[in-house]
Amino acid sequence: MTKRIIEKVGFAEVFLLLTAIGYVILGIFDFALLKNALSVLTRLIVQIAPVLLIVFLVMFFTHLLFEGQKIVRFLGKKSSLRGWSVAIAGGIVSSGPIYMWYPLLSDLKEKGMADSLIAAFLYNRAVKIPLLPMMGHYFGWNFTLALSIFMILFSVANGVIVQCLTQRGAEG
Repeated sequence: MTKRIIEKVGFAEVFLLLTAIGYVILGIFDFALLKNALSVLTRLIVQIAPVLLIVFLVMFFTHLLFEGQKIVRFLGKKSSLRGWSVAIAGGIVSSGPIYMWYPLLSDLKEKGMADSLIAAFLYNRAVKIPLLPMMGHYFGWNFTLALSIFMILFSVANGVIVQCLTQRGAEG
């Protein structure tokens, strides 16, 4: 029966309804805790909203500016060094919480972005330009430079492995 309800109404709506019921029950038994929970939820939404807005704006402009075929040619499975460069540079300069980038990457994947480039993008989020001076100060510039170069190189290796595994998974 639950499965039929979820199929008819949708999982998101059922989840929202159950969450609202949970808040009502919490309010009945402990109103102070409900106020605290709603306060934390409001602060979280205020924190997340600007980054989420930026990601949705990037998605919007991606839809406007790039046709599906252009993205496939530029970031698709047969992309060249330029596609790898864009994925690596994009990962390095990206900021904000990682989960905020998932909708944009999912949108690009639907348009044909290769799994290898998505993996390289996500891997390179660990290389942060603003933190390099501090890392150089604490660990030395030789270590910082070597680590950054190895992370970029291993992001490519990681991307190739992910591409092989996802192709194999799609075949079998």
